[in-house]
Amino acid sequence: MKYEAFIGLEVHIQLLTKTKAFCSCMAAFGAEPNTNVCPGCLGYPGTLPILNKEGLKMAYLVARALNLKLAARTWFERKQYFYPDMSKNYQISQMDAPVGVGGWVEFALPDGKPDNKPSDKEASVKRIRIKECHFEEDAGKMIHAGKLSLVDYNRAGMPLLEIVSEPDFKNGTEAELYLQQLRKTLRYLDVCDGNMEEGSMRCDANVSVNLAGAGLGTKVEIKNLNSSRFVRLGLDHEIARQT
Repeated sequence: MKYEAFIGLEVHIQLLTKTKAFCSCMAAFGAEPNTNVCPGCLGYPGTLPILNKEGLKMAYLVARALNLKLAARTWFERKQYFYPDMSKNYQISQMDAPVGVGGWVEFALPDGKPDNKPSDKEASVKRIRIKECHFEEDAGKMIHAGKLSLVDYNRAGMPLLEIVSEPDFKNGTEAELYLQQLRKTLRYLDVCDGNMEEGSMRCDANVSVNLAGAGLGTKVEIKNLNSSRFVRLGLDHEIARQT
């Protein structure tokens, strides 16, 4: 029997603003734990968010570069959840009003062979549909040390842009090439440094496998991958496992 895979990626990028998304704390990597925090990003009672305009401009710039239809009007909502890395117990995010929808990204495939088909001039470029990108705040960072779990809230509230693709990838190699192309674009726009090892660009991969022609299968999500190589290896392993 012949199987086919359906892969969609959710890429989270930290925007290169001087301050966080909804407060005036410094948005800097490498500071001492819990030093770039304030009552606002820690969610103290009575505090209110103040939007970082530069972060929203960067979000629209990325949306335009990814050929998305830009939203003329947008707003934020509170996504309620409890987890230790978000002391407010909610995340400020765009749910129903992302900055852009319905775009695409193109990148070259090795030897012009998409999906292992014979090479030809028209088949040398792969187009991936982008469902949306939305602006939100990042969560803090958990550090697990033996029986202890420590939390660094410096990252909590950092301006984050989530880029969500349609399930258009067929294998790990295509996902790796897409991430490399996306990182080049973001660095050219000077909106993200793309340093995946520092967490400024992270990826969640959704993959399902089904019989050829049967459509989407049962989805599995691989969380918080921090290199394009790990994305490729993780996806190829999961496709083989599901098959």
